Amino acid sequence: MKIAGFGVEEWLNKWEKSATYDISQSTIASMTMKEALSLDGQDGEEFYKILDQQKMNYGWIEGSPEFKKEVSKLYRHIRPDNILQTNGATGANHLALYALIEPGDHVISEYPSYQQLYDIPKSLGADVDYWSIHEDQNWYPDIAELKALMRPNTKMICLNNANNPTGTLLDEAFLKQVVALAKQSGAYVLVDEVYMPLVDSERFVSIADLYEKGIATNSLSKTYSMPGIRVGWTASNAEIADLFRKYRDYTMICCGVFNDAMAVCILKHRDQVLARNRKLVVNNLKIYQQWLDHEPRASVVMPQAVSTSFPKLTIPDDIEDFCVRLLKEQGVLLVPGTRFDMPGNVRLGYCADESTLREGLKRLSVFLRQYD
Repeated sequence: MKIAGFGVEEWLNKWEKSATYDISQSTIASMTMKEALSLDGQDGEEFYKILDQQKMNYGWIEGSPEFKKEVSKLYRHIRPDNILQTNGATGANHLALYALIEPGDHVISEYPSYQQLYDIPKSLGADVDYWSIHEDQNWYPDIAELKALMRPNTKMICLNNANNPTGTLLDEAFLKQVVALAKQSGAYVLVDEVYMPLVDSERFVSIADLYEKGIATNSLSKTYSMPGIRVGWTASNAEIADLFRKYRDYTMICCGVFNDAMAVCILKHRDQVLARNRKLVVNNLKIYQQWLDHEPRASVVMPQAVSTSFPKLTIPDDIEDFCVRLLKEQGVLLVPGTRFDMPGNVRLGYCADESTLREGLKRLSVFLRQYD
């Protein structure tokens, strides 16, 4: 099996630990263990007391009953039995693609988006068509282009909603058009849903609640600020979940006793987590907008209270060279758009802590003045 290098991950693996002002990430400022365990007004003592009594065996293979119950509450029609715990959303995406895609299958993938969604199908021998997003359409893809790409044997449509790197949310009306086209060939629709808008969240609807062959993947890494516990899941109908179980046995056993316990804690206190993160996102969006208003070399289709953005920088230099020099000279980390095959842009994660964001944007502007 051959597969392309994972552009974003290769960049971050090389450079993120060198950054003083990391505004490249798409996670909403990660919580500490102390902060996470204080969500209920306690100090975490009871959590650790219970954990101290737990044997460090495999635990619940598919995720504990408490985990499945809490995740199912995020959906309108998904039963706890149809939730399968995975190693982050990357594990969930891999499981879905590994279980369903075979050589010669036709797959349509939103592009650019999270690279797993097109390069894993390619590596499995699928014929992959790109469904491009368009900056002049607020980073939406064109439904007419999807219709033209569809074939009688189309096996799967892959989406990232909201999109990484742009932060654009595909609304319910648009998703229903996708579903209508998918039904023509009986195609699955796989949607990586790790980015949820923190304002007007009622505009978000999961594909698992719209379509019987819809597969939602998600995790606690982005919207819930806990990437370190590496817990994600798939949500689907019972038939798909049963198929995933077989393939899941070949890719992982469990996420671990501690990780599951922390995941349950976060999910049970999701209202507090989302309130914390909503405040951060709204505040940082204002800071980001103010910076954009005064930075002539940057423009962006504003994200919809989603933790990632994809501004265009008007500079004459190669964007990767620019980002390396920015890091070395100013300590500021961005992800160059070349890692998404979009060389005019950069991924800017504005949901770092406020002081990091302010100083990172200030230093980015200082660096951009060399071109004036």
